Amino acid sequence: MTYEATRQSLETYFDRTASKTWERLTSDAPVSRIRQTVRAGRDQMRRTLLNILPHDLNGSRVLDAGCGPGQMAVELANRGADVVAVDISPSLIEVAKKRTPEDLASRISYHAGDMLNADFGSFDAVIAMDSLIHYEARDIASAIDGLMSRTRGPIAFTIAPKTPLLTAMWYAGKAFPRSDRSPAIRPHKVASVSKYLKSNALLKSVGRVASGFYISEAVEARG
Repeated sequence: MTYEATRQSLETYFDRTASKTWERLTSDAPVSRIRQTVRAGRDQMRRTLLNILPHDLNGSRVLDAGCGPGQMAVELANRGADVVAVDISPSLIEVAKKRTPEDLASRISYHAGDMLNADFGSFDAVIAMDSLIHYEARDIASAIDGLMSRTRGPIAFTIAPKTPLLTAMWYAGKAFPRSDRSPAIRPHKVASVSKYLKSNALLKSVGRVASGFYISEAVEARG
């Protein structure tokens, strides 16, 4: 599936099918035991990615690529960053705006659209948490190449690691498609993404989080 086709299916899913689910998952509302593990895993991964960036981000312009309901954007703004927060789901952008503390609102610019749009300009750092995990390795590499050309510092992102469990889940999902199922996560090795890079970006795994059904690998890209 092409990047555009995948992005369109993600927009439909996150903006229509699962918007309320993700709004609840990323809040303090009670959720099922399985979703509690996903929530805990996402919290841990958010901390892992933030640790790649300097703690003091005053004066830095940071892209939150795939910001969802805005948890990462708020964390970045708390560190002093001027944040450009982009997501394909207009409904989740509205949730993010409502949740943003008043004292941080001036530091965060929310946009519904393509997180890779070059019109957003250049950045000192980029974070893309679980926003590339549905794409083919060549599309992830192309995204990193494009962001590297506009980013002065680190790019922190995640991939779905190619483990036996995730690979089995992927094949099971393909074998039993269902209209309300989220778009397929595509497991990759870091090396599989690296081989498609056209820039001088160097990718380094910096940690893996496994919490119930949440399995994700943090990767740092630098020029």
